[in-house]
Amino acid sequence: MSLNSADDPPTPAPPRYNVLGIGIAALTLEGARDLVLSVRGAQRRGYICLGTAHGLAEAQRDPALKAIYRAAWLTTPDGMPLVWLGPRGISRVYGPDLMLAVCDFGRTVGLRHFFYGGAPGVAGTLCEKLTARFPGLDVVGSFTPPYRPLNLDETAAFRAEIARTRPDVIWVGLGTPKQEKFMAEHWAALDAGVLIGVGAAFDFHSGRVPQAPRWLRRLGLEWLFRLGTEPRRLGPRYLKTNPRFVLHVLAQLTGFKKYPPP
Repeated sequence: MSLNSADDPPTPAPPRYNVLGIGIAALTLEGARDLVLSVRGAQRRGYICLGTAHGLAEAQRDPALKAIYRAAWLTTPDGMPLVWLGPRGISRVYGPDLMLAVCDFGRTVGLRHFFYGGAPGVAGTLCEKLTARFPGLDVVGSFTPPYRPLNLDETAAFRAEIARTRPDVIWVGLGTPKQEKFMAEHWAALDAGVLIGVGAAFDFHSGRVPQAPRWLRRLGLEWLFRLGTEPRRLGPRYLKTNPRFVLHVLAQLTGFKKYPPP
């Protein structure tokens, strides 16, 4: 695998397939991992969205969010429904798995990591657990933002910290759609390689929230496990957006509604 220098052109994105007017990258977890590793030493390559039924359903109601997905360097098939809708040979690019794979293999090329997001204390615990799991992991910083947009002083301080630490990857754990909007707003002004919105990966790998068994994830039923563990918070999300996503997909597959390709 060849790695880009800061002056090289960005690594070309893989082919995309159209799901509800959003281009989903046709790739595997290993392919996504290698693309992230390719940004080592580069700056401002863009941002990566992890595509889910929830996110794509929300994007049908929010044109700004849809534009963010369409402008991403990659929007990956994070949810199993997006894998099922894609071409043969692709695999799920699940945010928590991508984080582990990039942290593991990134040690061989000296990838530098910054963690942004999570509830108070979560980012710090996450860094501790990942550095214990992957000796030699280069974590250059972490930041827990307030539950509101950053003000001007906070934005300036955050950008200065990124300029000082110069991470290759900024992992963003704010949840959808907050993390996608944050990445789209800030990526071009940050001296970093790539931003990746991984949502609940912060909670899972810090041990704050239990993760669904792998067999449930393979069946596309992780949402049911998470609904059972956090019904009050996640009930409105899954019980509203999942049916909307199914209806939109049926409309696309039957030709009842056209979703222009990105």
